[in-house]
Amino acid sequence: MTVVLLISGSTRGASTNSAALRTVQALAPVGLDVRLFGGLADLPAFDPDDDGTAHPSVRALREQLSQADAVLFCTPEYAGTLPGSLKNLLDWTVGNADLYEKPTAWITVAALGRGEGAAATLALVLGYVGADVDPDGCVRLPVGRDDVGPDGLVGTTEFRSGAIEALHKLVARAAA
Repeated sequence: MTVVLLISGSTRGASTNSAALRTVQALAPVGLDVRLFGGLADLPAFDPDDDGTAHPSVRALREQLSQADAVLFCTPEYAGTLPGSLKNLLDWTVGNADLYEKPTAWITVAALGRGEGAAATLALVLGYVGADVDPDGCVRLPVGRDDVGPDGLVGTTEFRSGAIEALHKLVARAAA
């Protein structure tokens, strides 16, 4: 069974980025094990002199990444780039090759004209750590706060069909 790890770059409770990934998880077809990483806010600040083994949250991140066949990100943009919490997560992967040659992609849910800085930085960092970024699986599917229903899922047909298509492309890349 293919395992896909979903990582939101947001720590906000009502995040549209997290809602987008919960929707991907809810819509994933049978035969896929789609897991949502929930420990972003628990990670300690990255320290290059620390191997992370003493931190349960870093060990959990590394375990989930090692079990994943592919990773799908969805992140907001803060001050023109990645949120510090997501950059911190990525920094913990640099020395271990946790993402090396792992198929990855992202969904940008920001409105048009927003989110390009975060996407560019994510591409740069994922390239640096040697992730196998699927440019065809990196999509912009804008989601407004009103698009998220009381169940915490994105309800628009455009998002749902585009997100599942991106997931299928990422899974195909992992299978190749």
